[in-house]
Amino acid sequence: MDGLIIGLDLCDAYTRICCHDREKSWCIPTVICRKKDEDAWYVGEEAYAYTLVGEGIIVDKLIKMVRKEGTATLGGIKYEGLNLLTMFLKKILKLPMEEFFCEEVKQLVVTLQKADAKIMDALMFCGDALGIPRDRIHIVSHTEAFVYYVLSQKKEVWSNQVGVFDLSEDSFHYHELKVQRGLRKMMVIAEDEALEESFNLDILDTPSGGKLADKILSSCADRLLQKKLFSSLFLTGKGFERHDWAPDSMKLLCHRRKVFMEPELFARGAAIRGMDYLQEKSAYPFICICEGRLHSTVSMRVLHKERESQLVVAAAGDNWYESKSSVDLIVDNQDYVEFMVTPMDPKQRRLIKIDLEGFPKRPGRTTRLGISFGFLDEKTMAVVLKDKGFGELFPASDTIIRQEVML
Repeated sequence: MDGLIIGLDLCDAYTRICCHDREKSWCIPTVICRKKDEDAWYVGEEAYAYTLVGEGIIVDKLIKMVRKEGTATLGGIKYEGLNLLTMFLKKILKLPMEEFFCEEVKQLVVTLQKADAKIMDALMFCGDALGIPRDRIHIVSHTEAFVYYVLSQKKEVWSNQVGVFDLSEDSFHYHELKVQRGLRKMMVIAEDEALEESFNLDILDTPSGGKLADKILSSCADRLLQKKLFSSLFLTGKGFERHDWAPDSMKLLCHRRKVFMEPELFARGAAIRGMDYLQEKSAYPFICICEGRLHSTVSMRVLHKERESQLVVAAAGDNWYESKSSVDLIVDNQDYVEFMVTPMDPKQRRLIKIDLEGFPKRPGRTTRLGISFGFLDEKTMAVVLKDKGFGELFPASDTIIRQEVML
C-alpha cells in the first residue's frame, strides 16, 4: 500500500479512526495515563486499566485542555496539554499503521465538533512533532465530514434533505444538508445546531431515564423534521450504539424515511475527504457552505492589460484555515483599497474600504502594494497591506497596515 489515508474523529470523550477503503475501525477513549513508577504511557482502555489498579495517573478532556492552554502534573513533572495530545495521537495512529503494515501517512484528516484556530494550530504542531508534513494534514468540522460521507453514497440517499442526530457523552447535535441544483455549479448547504435538550448518557441505564431520553429525542425530531422532505436520516454517536431506549423516537424517525445507524460517520467522512485531497480533479465538484468553510466570496476590482475584472482572493466554499493568498498591485491615483464581499445572497454584497493611511504620497502608478489575505475564522478576514515602493526611484517604506474585516 502506498500510504494510509486516515480519517480521525477527535472528541474529548472518544476518538474514532477509519482508513479509506478499509472496514477495520477503532474507537478509543480520549485519555492518556503515565505509570506512577516509570516513564511509560498508555491510552484508551489501557489507560483506564492501569489507573483502576492504582498504577497510573490519568488525564482526560485533552481537547479542552489544549484550548485552555492547560497543564497536568504527572509523576512530579508538569506536562502541557499540547504535549499530552501529541503523545495520545502518536499512540493511536500506530493502530492502523500496525494493522495495515504501513508507516506512511499519505493524508490525515481530523474532524472536530468545533474547529477553532487555536486547536487547529495545535494539531498542526502535533503533526510536526509526529513527522507528518503539513500539506498532508487537514482539519474539518463534523458538518463537513458529514457532507462528504453523505455525498459519497448513492444519489437517492441525498436527493432531498439529509439529517443526522449525533448523541455523544457531552453533547447532542443535529446536522442537516440540502443540495441546490440549477446553478452553474452544484451547491451543498449544511448547518449544525447544538441542541439544548442534551442529556447525560448514564440516564439510558434505567427504564425511567430511557423513557425521558426517548421523550426528548421525539420532541427534537418533531421540531426539526416537520414539514421537510428527507431522503434519509443518520444516527451516530455513543448514544445510538443501542436504541432499545427509544421505541417512540424510532417510530417517528422511520416514518416514511430511510434511517441509517453509522457510528463512524464523521471519521469515515474525513477519510473520504482525505482521498479526495489526493485527486487531481475532485470527485465532488460542488461548492460546500458549512462550518469551517467561507460563506462569502472576496474580490477586488483590478485593471489588467487595460481590461477591468474582478480578482477573486477568497471564494465561498473555501476552507478558511487553509485560505491564504497574496498579491502585488500598482496603485493608480487612489489612497485606499477596496474589496467586494459577496455572500450567498448577491443582493447583500457590500464594499469594504481600507484607507492607505501613513503611506508615502507618490505620483500615480508609482506605488507597489503587497496585500496578504488570511482568515481568523469563517467570518473574519485578516488583511495586511505593505508598501513595496517602486524600484530605485521610490524605495519601499516600512509602512504596514493590518486590519480585520468582518464578512
